[in-house]
Amino acid sequence: MILRTSLRPAFRQTSQLPASSIANIFSQPQSIRLTPASYRLLSTATRAAIDKAIEAKPVVLFMKGTPETPQCGFSRASIQILGLQGVDPNKFAAFNVLEDEELRQGLKEYSDWPTIPQLYLQKEFVGGCDILMSMHQNGELAKVLEKNDVLVPAEAPKEP
Repeated sequence: MILRTSLRPAFRQTSQLPASSIANIFSQPQSIRLTPASYRLLSTATRAAIDKAIEAKPVVLFMKGTPETPQCGFSRASIQILGLQGVDPNKFAAFNVLEDEELRQGLKEYSDWPTIPQLYLQKEFVGGCDILMSMHQNGELAKVLEKNDVLVPAEAPKEP
């Protein structure tokens, strides 16, 4: 909404200009003026609740549903990726955003990320399902999880 509001004047101007001048308008920085309708302040209570949730475990996933019964495909994919990576269940917490609308909306503002699920690692926002998928495919997620010591410990080989 902020983007749409701040670019309206530029779009109005372009309708009256030749095509060569249009590029100049968008190459110049536009001032963004926030109005009460353009933003919503995150309440102190919601921010505190999110902070507390993120501090609960080293790996925290805000998702739709629960790990046992995800309520959307992206949440299901995120849980599957974390399982394939071998995240230690004792170092993992999941929060169902469908149980609390204020948490669901507040989380989007807290992270400045528009979608759910959202993954936090050591209190740092990692990203949504698309980021997890990309990191999983290129091997970066495995490195980050191992570096942060959140994987199930490998069993020592048994000697015969």
